[in-house]
Amino acid sequence: MNAGFKAIVSADWNECLAPCGPFDFISFNQPDIKSKLSIIFRQYTGNQIPLSEACSKIRQLMRDPVTPQQMDAYLDESFATYPGVPELIEWCLSRNILFMINTTGMIGYFQRIFTKNLLPRVPVISAHPMVHYPEHISDPPYVYELFETADKGKNTAKAAQTMGIPAAKVILLGDSGGDGPHFEWGSQTGAFLIGSMTKPSLNDYCRKKGITIDLRFGVDYSEGENNDLLREIQIDFMDLKTTIEEIINR
Repeated sequence: MNAGFKAIVSADWNECLAPCGPFDFISFNQPDIKSKLSIIFRQYTGNQIPLSEACSKIRQLMRDPVTPQQMDAYLDESFATYPGVPELIEWCLSRNILFMINTTGMIGYFQRIFTKNLLPRVPVISAHPMVHYPEHISDPPYVYELFETADKGKNTAKAAQTMGIPAAKVILLGDSGGDGPHFEWGSQTGAFLIGSMTKPSLNDYCRKKGITIDLRFGVDYSEGENNDLLREIQIDFMDLKTTIEEIINR
């Protein structure tokens, strides 16, 4: 990684930067288990079960592994981000701000995204290795494995330490209770915390732990409103530029 990075944005992916779930590619190829996958997703993002247990349940449900060709078919049909997300990644990298995707989604999902040039290639991803394809030249330079939600903070810390980025220049984005441990780590170290499409599970986690969310961006579901994709896709993530600039310049 370029030693000139002066700040880091460490962001969750599913329902935070993109209107999709981490197991949608499985549902696409094995639609008969879609409802069960949705339940498992809500269980671990609501901190009812650990991620390791969730992945164990998913392995038992899946008939076969998802091949790169099947992943590509899903991406060709369904890949999407919220407006401005690719542009925000490009903007950050052009200003020596390390953009890190830090998610309970699968490494293989992002490998195929970068192979197909659907997103600017970020320097670091932190993701689960349950689906992990052979290394490819388009892979990010640094790929961190994530096994539990608490690993998000550990992996952000590893990236920041590698680059010598101080805690005051660390920005975290998350949406659900699965990001709670990441926000807890960030609160303890002095990072700036952004709730993106904030769900009740993240709001409740932070309230119980005495964690202050510094900025709520996008649609705030803290009070339990039903998800509203039409409102979400009106949000332009390039609007975060001003906040990021303020943090790196203070």
